[in-house]
Amino acid sequence: MNKDTECAVSEGVNKRKVLLIFAGLLAAMFLAALDQTVFGVALPTIVGDLNGVEHMLWVTTAYILASTIVMPIYGKLGDQIGRKHLFIGAILLFVAGSILGGLANDMTWLIIGRAVQGVGGGGLMILAMAIIADFVPARDRGRYMGIMGGVFALSSVIGPLLGGWFTESIGWRWVFWMNIPVGALALVLALIFLPKPKAITNRPKLDVAGIFLLAMTSTAIVLISTWGGSMYAWTSSIILSLITAAIVGAIAFIFVERRVTEPVMPGAFFRDRNFILVTIAGLVTGLAMFGTLAYIPTYMQMVTGFNATQSGYLMIPMMAGLLITSVVTGRIVSNTGHYKWVPAMGMGVVAVALFLLSTMTPTLPIWQLCTYLTLMGIGLGMNMMIMGLIVQNQFPAQVGTATAANNYFRQLGASLGAALVGSLFVNNLKNLFTERFPDATAIGVGQNSLTPGIVRSLPDSAKDIVISSYNDAMTPVFLYMIPFIVVSLVVLLFIKEKPLATTLEHGNVL
Repeated sequence: MNKDTECAVSEGVNKRKVLLIFAGLLAAMFLAALDQTVFGVALPTIVGDLNGVEHMLWVTTAYILASTIVMPIYGKLGDQIGRKHLFIGAILLFVAGSILGGLANDMTWLIIGRAVQGVGGGGLMILAMAIIADFVPARDRGRYMGIMGGVFALSSVIGPLLGGWFTESIGWRWVFWMNIPVGALALVLALIFLPKPKAITNRPKLDVAGIFLLAMTSTAIVLISTWGGSMYAWTSSIILSLITAAIVGAIAFIFVERRVTEPVMPGAFFRDRNFILVTIAGLVTGLAMFGTLAYIPTYMQMVTGFNATQSGYLMIPMMAGLLITSVVTGRIVSNTGHYKWVPAMGMGVVAVALFLLSTMTPTLPIWQLCTYLTLMGIGLGMNMMIMGLIVQNQFPAQVGTATAANNYFRQLGASLGAALVGSLFVNNLKNLFTERFPDATAIGVGQNSLTPGIVRSLPDSAKDIVISSYNDAMTPVFLYMIPFIVVSLVVLLFIKEKPLATTLEHGNVL
């Protein structure tokens, strides 16, 4: 730490205590991040055991919807009443949801458990990033947030491997049970090392109307992105009604937020140049990247012939690139105080990686595929946490609200991106499959029923057609995403580099 930072930290807590607090925050973030990756692998087995395959989509939607809605609420309340009790409550909710899921004997209780997990998980992410801002000035925060980014990368590797192992050995319920000891560790560290919140002199004002409208709009957007083009046609009355609800809710939300005294998303945020630019970049990046990354494991299994576990191992190079770059760039930003170049350069690297991925063929050597994925990880690691730091530096007295607002829009972008990429991929695949394999049904092969195992068992001639169709349906999508990344890169070039604060904001309450 530099001298100014050490002085700032020592005003409230010493460096050793900061590290212990940070350990608790990492445990909580790991808890939420791991749950999202470990669950996906086990989900087919879980819904099969509970006889609820037709409700599979709701298991994922319940978590995404709950966590998206509560993000701004946690951020605003944390700034008003302090973050310690909210953080502890989020841990308890997440563990409670895990217990409900672990004990579930039908799909109803499983979905309820996932929704409760989402309410807790949304708070864990936001509050962890805000709490570190209460102890560490922005100038030194980069190294901490870089490590936080590394936690996401680590969970992305460990999660699928653990999910596969639990499912195939001791049982899928351990996907939920494992959260209890990790949650207990985070809870103990929070109870012991997070100081009591400062006394609250004014009664907190809750923006009830804003929260309701935000929840309504978020619900509509998430359901549109989840259901559109899969469960319901884009032109169906349900999807069109949801689009109308999202538009009306968003307009009403803006109207309300301009008139309340304590808005859940203050208008001042949207008059700040850096906040607007970073939020646009985050939303566009989430749209392009998270949607694309969701389909890479499917591509690996269907085209390269690897099973789910092997595909998980092949994602390690990308996550290693993300982890290393996130930590290294975080330290560089803390040491130099300069950050503008980092996310913009990261977007450039991502654009190059997407172009390389768009050139993949079924015969591409594995080492070359891993190289492309590593490059993708390096680009993502350069912007994942730094953009959050920029937002926090703009609004030090409202760090929780600002962090939550920024992450809220990135989450929406990721949800919309998954829908966009999925729709493009499925339409491409349908057209190619019809064109190249017109007699597929005659031999009992259907696009909707194909699995990696079925593909491997097909005759060579049929297998080649299926593999080439999957490859040619997916690779153009990577190319389609490049313009979004270029937009994000251009937007980030206009960020005004405001010096990172070397002292803590005394208005913060913990």
